[in-house]
Amino acid sequence: MSKQKVIIIVCILLSLILVGAITSIHYQVAPKGITVTDDFGRNVTLNGVPARIISLSPSNTEILFAIGAGDRVVGVTEYCNYPPAAKTRPKVGGVSTVSIEKVVALNPDIVIGCSINGKDTFERLEELGIPILGLNPKNISGILADIKLVGRVTGEERNATDLVAAIDSRLDAIRAKARAMRGSQQAAAPTVFYDIGGFYTAGNDTFVNEIIETAGGRNIAADKTGYFQMSIEELIAKNPQVIICDRGMGSMSKAYEEIVSDDRLKIVDAVRNNRVYLIDGDIIDRPGPRIVNAAETVYGYLSEFHNIKVKEEGPANATATATITTPPMPLQASP
Repeated sequence: MSKQKVIIIVCILLSLILVGAITSIHYQVAPKGITVTDDFGRNVTLNGVPARIISLSPSNTEILFAIGAGDRVVGVTEYCNYPPAAKTRPKVGGVSTVSIEKVVALNPDIVIGCSINGKDTFERLEELGIPILGLNPKNISGILADIKLVGRVTGEERNATDLVAAIDSRLDAIRAKARAMRGSQQAAAPTVFYDIGGFYTAGNDTFVNEIIETAGGRNIAADKTGYFQMSIEELIAKNPQVIICDRGMGSMSKAYEEIVSDDRLKIVDAVRNNRVYLIDGDIIDRPGPRIVNAAETVYGYLSEFHNIKVKEEGPANATATATITTPPMPLQASP
């Protein structure tokens, strides 16, 4: 074989290797001029894969890191604390107190926002020519759809699809176990009160309500819509069998202390029978990938309720706490 042929073959091999390296980049190239519709009905257009992304809510940050776009996140809010790498990113203010100046200084290709950011934030960024995608999921299916939407605009569509499939699989497993639990016990779903703090709770048309139902419970607040404050009198009258207290999202909640220290609530079944639990607010209050962890935690509490016969009588001041360990994110799709 001549020297010239050897050189040609080597060049061809190097070209193939280079093509393979390019196609193995962890994000896929989005088509130019891609336009998507966000949760507020706004059309958002991008001219390619965003290399610099800013997240304006903790749940958006969790989605970005979970689908493999975390290395391109250049700015987050002060409340974005998960995963740990998010804490190292530059801060652009709070969720409701976004600093437009800091956002602009970070020169983002796209900003992922939410309703709490406020209309002014969206309008100002639009005026400055910075694309902002708004997420506002109302239920679990909305959360999963938003994960796919973020995957599409960031070029991580395959990873997002894999993540959603993994979450769906875990949710289906919880639903199946909850059905089996009720069937084997021939019992109605246990009644649940979720206390965010100050007796504020989540009613119908919230993903928290759907988490409780997925885990096999019946939310006593589901006769009302959205988030509201339940009176102590109504709480006593509805007499929940299980109370789950928000441990706080970003800060400690006093929900648990409010329940166990109020003498009026000692006649409530959940308090009387030692079924007052804690849950990490970061996993149940954020519309992100870890809602499946919240559903698994709630299922564990309700499973315990079915597996242990409720006493007819119990110490008036008895309560139980649960040690919360935050599970890993549902799936970090491999590049």
